[in-house]
Amino acid sequence: MNIPAARRIRVLIVEDSPTVRQLLERILNSDPELQVIGHATDGDEAVEQVRQQRPDIVTMDLHMPRMNGIEAVRIIMETAPTPIVVVSGQLAPADLDQTFHALTAGALAVVEKPSGLGGDLAFRLVQTVKLMAEVKVVRRWPKRVLPPASKPLMPDASRAGLQLVAIGASTGGPMVLHSILSGLAGKIDVPIVIVQHIASGFTEGFADWLGKTTGMPVSVGRDGEHLQPGHAYIAPDAMNMGITAALTIALSSDPPENGHRPSVSYLFRSTAHALGRNAVGVMLSGMGRDGADEMRLMADRGGVTIAQDPQTAVVGGMPGEAIKVGGAQYVLTPEKAIKVLLELLCKRR
Repeated sequence: MNIPAARRIRVLIVEDSPTVRQLLERILNSDPELQVIGHATDGDEAVEQVRQQRPDIVTMDLHMPRMNGIEAVRIIMETAPTPIVVVSGQLAPADLDQTFHALTAGALAVVEKPSGLGGDLAFRLVQTVKLMAEVKVVRRWPKRVLPPASKPLMPDASRAGLQLVAIGASTGGPMVLHSILSGLAGKIDVPIVIVQHIASGFTEGFADWLGKTTGMPVSVGRDGEHLQPGHAYIAPDAMNMGITAALTIALSSDPPENGHRPSVSYLFRSTAHALGRNAVGVMLSGMGRDGADEMRLMADRGGVTIAQDPQTAVVGGMPGEAIKVGGAQYVLTPEKAIKVLLELLCKRR
């Protein structure tokens, strides 16, 4: 089926290698819903092309002459906000650090650079570009009246039994997650377990980067590992992560839920059953509804549940769905969420 050019997703490729540019163009143009409208070979040119051509989405290399990709992402998001997908060619630690800096600067997602026209990496690039191109229409939510659950949380002594924080995040989550872990580092005495939807192969590097830049110990969860106070654990690639009443990690290869493995739904449901009222659930920026019903389950079992105010999220889908089904007791900005978590969880003296 031929799709009119006016209805195709318009893509700008930012890449300094002519060979890679040609490959990416062939991969993207092979999908009838996509149309490559131009190229940029460095960050300066990328910023200018975005201003002139107003693409629907940008694929961004990071290592380029003159202005690098991180700075280009930052300027684009400040001056002409556009969905950006980082296309990373390396999984070495230094390159992963650059990738995650780009995510905190405003890029939406990261994919590994394909080496050929076919295969999983090429498919993943196309699907990610198509999915992320939709984000621009929800990047800022219209002003609205928040539900009554947005009243200030007043922790009391009855919450002294809290044992764990479970966090779910997807698109737009890394930057908020970084902020929250930084705000809690060294100040709480319970573990944090996290499901962050991210491209396969990047989880280990993401955990390392968070550990180095937030001040909180962060690692990828291992089956049977006992959770340590003040430590954060991220679900590994392609495995669902749950927790037990004994505060150990239970990994599973059960099927994906809501299209994801690891799944926020799996983590929240496990937490609700294992800990009931002794857990906090936090839903951050993300596309879709992974974890929404299970956050409601956490609330029904007495846990504290907090959703990021969708107006402050890059993508309001996941917190918005949690609010819609009544799963979020409190709707808070990231800054307020940090304050509330500190009130609930600061180290007991």
